[in-house]
Amino acid sequence: MPQPIFPRPGDNNTCNLREAVTNPHITVGEYTYYHDFDDPRKFQEKNVLYHYPVLNNDRLIIGKFCSIAHGAKFLFNGGNHKAKSCVNYPFAIFRDLWDHELPINDSWDNKGDIVVGNDVWIGFEALIMAGVTIGDGARIGSRAIVTRDVAPYSVVAGSPAKQIKKRFADEDIALLEKIRWWDWPEERIKGNLALLMGDIAALRQAFGQ
Repeated sequence: MPQPIFPRPGDNNTCNLREAVTNPHITVGEYTYYHDFDDPRKFQEKNVLYHYPVLNNDRLIIGKFCSIAHGAKFLFNGGNHKAKSCVNYPFAIFRDLWDHELPINDSWDNKGDIVVGNDVWIGFEALIMAGVTIGDGARIGSRAIVTRDVAPYSVVAGSPAKQIKKRFADEDIALLEKIRWWDWPEERIKGNLALLMGDIAALRQAFGQ
């Protein structure tokens, strides 16, 4: 069911990202929002960079209930000049100038999709590189440069980003992954908001084995 593009009355800096994205190679789950000090509706033009799916068939996949802060960027394969080439210069993209038949995408390494799980928080001006998968419930620090996969419910920060800590104990992470609250019906979520916004001990008591 479509949501209003601006979920908070009077706030035109926060948008339901799913309603703002039109690129078929970008998939966004329900209730994920993006905040921008300018215009959040320009996300796919300003924040998804070097994305040439017609050449690479690469995708940006973002789950449900994610929170994405101003300036977070997703840097795709077109920004990765070919590492195994003898030169850095991308001759393949200048076909007319150099009169060759090389495929254009021979200029860069194709590391694959960027996949963001559910309930992920991505901080101010963080940079997510091509081929990275971010697990459910993870937190990405402001201006982090994420070059490797991020485990579910971990906190990463820095350049390159490294794990600072796990948000919860392993058994609690397993519980959260098991209940997958983001897949609940809306009414069930509404009925459990206090529990979801509370501490993990109460959730464990309510849903633990």
